[in-house]
Amino acid sequence: MLILASQSPRRAELLQQLKVPFRTCAVEIDESVLANEKPEDYVCRLALGKARAGQQVTGADALVLGSDTSVVIDGRILGKPEDKQDCLRVLRLLSNRVHQVYTAVAVVKGNIFRQCLVQTKVEFANLSDTEIEWYWQTGEPRDKAGSYGIQGVGGQFVKRIEGSYSAVVGLPLYETSQLLSEMGMSIYER
Repeated sequence: MLILASQSPRRAELLQQLKVPFRTCAVEIDESVLANEKPEDYVCRLALGKARAGQQVTGADALVLGSDTSVVIDGRILGKPEDKQDCLRVLRLLSNRVHQVYTAVAVVKGNIFRQCLVQTKVEFANLSDTEIEWYWQTGEPRDKAGSYGIQGVGGQFVKRIEGSYSAVVGLPLYETSQLLSEMGMSIYER
């Protein structure tokens, strides 16, 4: 059985779409950005760190999946908003611009691991202060990287994407199924 090293309901919902049996495992790792760390390297390090932390909890023989998603603009990683003012600042920054969403997935078993990185470009509409304030009041952006959720109310602000929608939500389905297959878990044979 696969272990998802995450408590994210969005990742669990996406993984359910692949119809693989799994259970979740809560893990805690330091998510601080290292000095001069590129966003791509950051999400890859965290995805692998989460998978390995899950392996510590469940045992070396377990097949463990870790993932991390970051919203990036102007080379800067935008985490979850600290408070209302931070959220408003971030949404104003994203307004009428294209940003990147990087999602890394890592699968580990024993000493073997496979990893991938998916980049998706997201174009936001021009947001008024009224729309931004209203969106904050919905409560949705409070726990979302980049202060929005494409799968929820925030999806109405997205003009277009170039890349993987499921990666923006938190788990790229195609790439995840490929990694699981590489690690010996065929999702088509059960």
